[in-house]
Amino acid sequence: MNTLNKLYKIVSLFLLFVLGIVIFWGAFLKIIIKDRRLPKLVVEEKNRAIRGSIVTSDGYQVVYSTKLYKVAVNTRCIDPKKKSLFIKLFSIYSGIPQKKIRRALRKSGYTVLSYRIDAKTAYQLKILGRKLYQMDMFIPYKVGTRVIKQGLTILESGESRNYPYKDVLTPVVGYVRKYEEDRYTRIAGVKGIEKYYEEKIKPKQDGLIKGKRDVGNNIILNKEALIKRRYDGYNVHLNINMLLQKSIENILDVHKKDLDAKEILAAVMDSTTGKIIAMATSNRFDPKHITRKDYSALNPKFIEYEFEPGSVMKPIIFALLLEHKLVSPLEVIRGYNGRYKLGKKVITDEHKFQWLSAENVIVYSSNIGIAQLAQRLPVDLYWKGLRTFGFGQKTGIDLPYERRGSIMPIIKLKSEIYKATVAYGYGIRATFMQLLRAYEAFNNDGDVYTPRLGSFLSNENEKKIPLPSPKRKRVISLKTATTMNKILQKVVKKGTGTIAQIDGLQIGGKTGTAYMVRKGRYVHTYNSSFFGFANDDRHRYTIGVTVIDPKRRHFASQTAVPVFRDVVLELVNEGYLVPQRN
Repeated sequence: MNTLNKLYKIVSLFLLFVLGIVIFWGAFLKIIIKDRRLPKLVVEEKNRAIRGSIVTSDGYQVVYSTKLYKVAVNTRCIDPKKKSLFIKLFSIYSGIPQKKIRRALRKSGYTVLSYRIDAKTAYQLKILGRKLYQMDMFIPYKVGTRVIKQGLTILESGESRNYPYKDVLTPVVGYVRKYEEDRYTRIAGVKGIEKYYEEKIKPKQDGLIKGKRDVGNNIILNKEALIKRRYDGYNVHLNINMLLQKSIENILDVHKKDLDAKEILAAVMDSTTGKIIAMATSNRFDPKHITRKDYSALNPKFIEYEFEPGSVMKPIIFALLLEHKLVSPLEVIRGYNGRYKLGKKVITDEHKFQWLSAENVIVYSSNIGIAQLAQRLPVDLYWKGLRTFGFGQKTGIDLPYERRGSIMPIIKLKSEIYKATVAYGYGIRATFMQLLRAYEAFNNDGDVYTPRLGSFLSNENEKKIPLPSPKRKRVISLKTATTMNKILQKVVKKGTGTIAQIDGLQIGGKTGTAYMVRKGRYVHTYNSSFFGFANDDRHRYTIGVTVIDPKRRHFASQTAVPVFRDVVLELVNEGYLVPQRN
């Protein structure tokens, strides 16, 4: 009997020992399996990089990015006795009305109080969160075997693109789209400078801090912590001057209303470098709040709108004739008293002449005169000359989606009619920027540059990163350019551009008025342009103006030329040009 009792005790002890081991290993395995429910010993915090800014030459940030944060709280962790105090303090620190906070807190559990907290407010809320923790604002609660205690959670939620001057410099700066990446709102350029410089301006590298946490779930910054630096996108610095840009936009707004025009374009380029110092349109939009009525203004018409340029083509053809010694400026050309028949086509002039000098064909914009002179150009020289001036190809300006325009196949130039019509600006389609660059040759000794909006890049340390230098191209000889410059000055002194005269400045240019095409037919609506230059003793600027569909007046001398003059006067006001005193 004693032996059986001893055996029973030994077996019982053994079974208890085995049971203890099973319980121990069961608990141990449970901890291993469910360790993800415990607070992590090692935590990480991302510091996401943002896009670079777009900055004018006079230091104005026309576009910049800021971070957005979301702030959340577990409502079950808020001490009910201190809920009113929480609402008051959170409202003070966040700027969110108490009523809105109280409504959000009706939800039980994890609740987002705002998705659009700025960086400064997020910093203040983090301080508040620590204070509330110290005040025992938050209490623990159980979910099964888990004990949960959470305070304020503040996380980066996305990036916001800001346009502090709203519609200034649009559509040139362009606009962006939003997309989600790991539950974070990112931004990408869609149009304009935002798109062209996307690879430069987009964020380079997100920052990261990884290390052990303290009791407040903050990362301990010791030698064991991993710190990866944040690199934002490069800033793009423009050649455009903010004050000049805004002033010209105001000028265009006034003239658009006066002329009842669909749109007016204007640009100013440094003739000796190709730098664009102003590029304005009357049709602009706020990139932050694009509406349906803005859709037609989203595309920069400087490079995406192709049109028949009219008589602003005449100096191009005349320059080719001079270049190949096929015309003398002072030779006499027959004017046929304003009506000339070429084949089956009748060509007419607004100003009627029996005879006029070759240079006066440009000064008084004679269709009949240029139609006759254009016949002297051999087909190959005619077609190659248009290409040399840049027609039918991109200018290379730093904007995306630039169009090439169009010139007819070389075989068509064997026709006398086509030679004539192209010479006075029909049968060819050009962009505003192609014309501006072509006229640069007349004010820069025969050379043109690739037009440039961007000047240089910079990083967050303000280190300058150069952009590729604009390419220079010889279009016509110095002799031809000098002659053309003088002829275009005569256009302003006594021809179709007299309104553009300003005492003390050297001003030249050419008017052009052309019918618009709708559904394959010419209609009585017009594009009117004036392209030319304004110089003083030290500076040379190539300037272009195009008025699209003016309804009250349509001749360029009455529409584009007055706008041109006001732009030049603004250049004087801003100190870009200094008239010579007599």
